[in-house]
Amino acid sequence: MIANMLFAWSCLSGSRERFTRTFQAERERVVSLARRCDAESGARRVLIRRLPGLEDSSRYWSVFMTLEHLCLVHEGIARVITSLGQGKVPPGKASTAAVKPAPGADERTIETFELSCDKVLKAAESVPDLRTGARYDHPWFGALDAYGWYAMAPFHLRLHRRQIEVIRAGL
Repeated sequence: MIANMLFAWSCLSGSRERFTRTFQAERERVVSLARRCDAESGARRVLIRRLPGLEDSSRYWSVFMTLEHLCLVHEGIARVITSLGQGKVPPGKASTAAVKPAPGADERTIETFELSCDKVLKAAESVPDLRTGARYDHPWFGALDAYGWYAMAPFHLRLHRRQIEVIRAGL
């Protein structure tokens, strides 16, 4: 419920420019945190306390697993924004189960993460008006237009940046 209220406020008070700035700032923080890990510590899974908005099944991840999850989510967000921007609803349903990382994620996910961030930004740039008529259901937040999906990107990235900070503190 709290996550829903925070996300609704973010959508109401935000803008494309603000989402882009926040996304870029969070991206830089995540990359900085991940680059401070060596191959072993970045791949070590750490059981953390449940953070607000974090699913229980996400509590035992490594830094690199968290990055892999972000890559999967970013790929999906980019596809959804692009599709909604073309007036099309993507097929299927968005699923939290489909974006779970593999336990073997390694330091290569840092570069893949950077590429996935670029895809989100390019997708948003390609849609002149993110307030699309077409909507696609998010598993937690319901039917969102391209604007809502773009607002989701920095909101989600911030949550997992906090997760990475807690994981690193537990290493």
